[in-house]
Amino acid sequence: MSGSDGARPGPRPFFLFEHGGGAIDALLPSPAVLAPAETIPAPPLPRELKWANVAMLRMDQQKGRPVLVEFWDFCRVNSLRTIPYLQAWHEKYEADGLRVIGVHAGAYPPSQDEEEIRAAVERLGITYPVAIDGEWRLWHDYGNKGWPARYLWTPELWLHSYHYGEGLYQETEREIQQLLGVEGELVAPQRPEDAEDARVGQPTEEKVGAYSGPYEAGSAWAVVSGAGTLRANGREIVVEHSGCVPLAEHGRHTAAVLELEGGDGVTIHAVQFAPGVV
Repeated sequence: MSGSDGARPGPRPFFLFEHGGGAIDALLPSPAVLAPAETIPAPPLPRELKWANVAMLRMDQQKGRPVLVEFWDFCRVNSLRTIPYLQAWHEKYEADGLRVIGVHAGAYPPSQDEEEIRAAVERLGITYPVAIDGEWRLWHDYGNKGWPARYLWTPELWLHSYHYGEGLYQETEREIQQLLGVEGELVAPQRPEDAEDARVGQPTEEKVGAYSGPYEAGSAWAVVSGAGTLRANGREIVVEHSGCVPLAEHGRHTAAVLELEGGDGVTIHAVQFAPGVV
């Protein structure tokens, strides 16, 4: 996790993955990693966790079913881009025994506000359980390093695999099917860059505040709070709620220049860039 998103120090994690030599924000897909069999047990869900859309869950009560845990933030575009897959897997495999749990750990003022989080969960149509990790307790228990981060647990609650970043949706779904003992057609890619054989460009790193300047990406987004308007490259954009607002959609990895201006009622916290195919 980057310094600008620094979470409060927490307790020693149950496990800590060193991935690529350091902490990451998980903007691009990382290789999925299979855990050594039956070596890493699932950390419990802290009793003090609040839940956005369900009553309290306990991890030990999930024994007997695979559990997919994903850390996310509604003010991070790469988190938002994974939600259609999580929702689809929840709808497709819940009857077979899969439990999907979203763990919301917010890095920006609006995504640290419980009311904003609950509103985002409803607005995004998320029906799988979402925990609000406002104190970063579960984040530190996992030794988590970025958003989105995906952890797949076996029915015996041993770690099966983990993955940082977007992508590898087909691989994750095959692992889910393996743990459930089912077969079937996989959820179709939501975007060209999600295909297994896609060549994806590396987007520009996140910029703090109302950034204007050059970038390379498939799309550009503003992280905002409030409601009102902003202007991107001379175009007025209406902001209806806090979260991520699309500024430019290129369809593929593109070099471009952004001119961004805030407006009345809107605070721009950062500009983020999503990947595109090359």
